[in-house]
Amino acid sequence: MNDGGRAFIVQTTKCRGDNKMQRVVSNIQNLGFTIVNAPSEDKKVRAGGIILDQTLVNGVSEGVSVRLINGSKKTAAVKLDKQALTDLLAAVSEVLATEEG
Repeated sequence: MNDGGRAFIVQTTKCRGDNKMQRVVSNIQNLGFTIVNAPSEDKKVRAGGIILDQTLVNGVSEGVSVRLINGSKKTAAVKLDKQALTDLLAAVSEVLATEEG
């Protein structure tokens, strides 16, 4: 698991009555999961998998993206909203239920 958390400081000037500088501290974390197939001796089977990335700012999700891995190639990142992630979880759970039996 890649924690990759880092913090940065941004100095900005807000237009208020006293026109003072305000210090804003943001905590940005990038959480990433790479899930790949087990290696295969079959030359027709390519390495494949999925990359799931989430960006958190101050503990709040700013977005989730998914990429497919096909051999050494990766697809473009596709953003998923919470409903799509919930549907994906339900689909994977249903598939796993039939794989166990």
